[in-house]
Amino acid sequence: MATGRTHRPATRSRGIPEATVARLPLYLRALTALSERSVPTVSSEELAAAAGVNSAKLRKDFSYLGSYGTRGVGYDVEYLVYQISRELGLTQDWPVVIVGIGNLGAALANYGGFASRGFRVAALIDADAGMAGKPVAGIPVQHTDELEKIIQDDGVSIGVIATPAGAAQQVCDRLVAAGVTSILNFAPTVLNVPEGVDVRKVDLSIELQILAFHEQRKAGEEAAADTVVPPVAARKQPHSTDQGPDGDVPAVMQA
Repeated sequence: MATGRTHRPATRSRGIPEATVARLPLYLRALTALSERSVPTVSSEELAAAAGVNSAKLRKDFSYLGSYGTRGVGYDVEYLVYQISRELGLTQDWPVVIVGIGNLGAALANYGGFASRGFRVAALIDADAGMAGKPVAGIPVQHTDELEKIIQDDGVSIGVIATPAGAAQQVCDRLVAAGVTSILNFAPTVLNVPEGVDVRKVDLSIELQILAFHEQRKAGEEAAADTVVPPVAARKQPHSTDQGPDGDVPAVMQA
């Protein structure tokens, strides 16, 4: 089986836009769910709704893959699963190292979705000598002194950083120097990497702050809606001095 070191996805060379690449995993997740339910075909509208995008964008994305579906039938689910998996490089083995086995690193190690998506956790690494040898998710933790050797021996090209912020850049530098070319960073800091190294950042606190912004905005809109001044026509009319005998305003006012 090919390793991540010798084979890389062909998406860039085939000119697939980064925005499309970012949506391919969403399509794959929706298609995998359909496949597990033995659904043979799916329309662009149904798949777009399941992936959370509009159908026109989905059809445009699939056109980059050379897949246009069949009018009146839709897309073949199994073929699309294979096609997208191939484009994402998930039909080969991708050994991954996770550095920093605290609560977050241990949770990542225990995540069961890696293997089914083409990723193999090759090693768990931590700076705490007391952690060395202890199994997490059935994998013994190794000390950071072994980092470079592990990367070379297993042909690792993807590293996951789950260390505290202060240690992340040093870990990143060591990963890159050892040959890692893609990094998933969970540390709350920005990493500096050389040309040719890809970094994806996952910052839970930033995501929560963005949600807090939207919640505050929604609350402000609701408060504003509650204090809207009614239209002029709906306001109570002032009493007129030209009243009828019973105090009512005459239907026809005097000229």
